[in-house]
Amino acid sequence: MIGDDVEIIIVDVRGDKVRLGITAPKSIPVHRREIYDAIQREKKEKEESQKEPQKEQQEKPQTSQST
Repeated sequence: MIGDDVEIIIVDVRGDKVRLGITAPKSIPVHRREIYDAIQREKKEKEESQKEPQKEQQEKPQTSQST
């Protein structure tokens, strides 16, 4: 058990491989390491791409038009 809500059980052992079963509430994300890393990379890329347009707008000089 991890805390009161997460349970990890050994499902199968074959040679040097171990299969685990994880029971957790839906509010707790459970991912393999490579999936977790991919999710974190995508979040970082999304944050950076959202910062780029804001940065470009700040760098552009504003021109005023008079009529």
